Amino acid sequence: MKTVKFILSLLFGLMFINAGLNKFFNYMPMEKPTPEQMKVFSAFGEIAWLMPLVGAVEVIGGLLFIFPKTRALGAIVILPVMVGIVAHVFTLDKSPMGMAIAGVMFLINLWMIIDNKEKYKHLLS
Repeated sequence: MKTVKFILSLLFGLMFINAGLNKFFNYMPMEKPTPEQMKVFSAFGEIAWLMPLVGAVEVIGGLLFIFPKTRALGAIVILPVMVGIVAHVFTLDKSPMGMAIAGVMFLINLWMIIDNKEKYKHLLS
């Protein structure tokens, strides 16, 4: 089980590191956006600091998520971004593949948060 957790955490972290670095270097090709997606992308473009901030959070959270000692912090750092991804995919994107990937990633994030709940008790007391 420990090996499965490490492999899932490594893949999860690497996916977020890749997504975050892509926000800075734009090296992954994108499909042509739909009109609804163009509205969202243009709104994000109006707030110039938003995408670099999200990219930085993804890279930092992904790095923290990989290592067992910092995984609890990484799971909390990534959670708001993950909620935004799930909300976007289930409301605007609606592709079955996107929904499946976002759902699995969200469940992995929740699993790591629940698995590390002892580390969060001091925050809640």
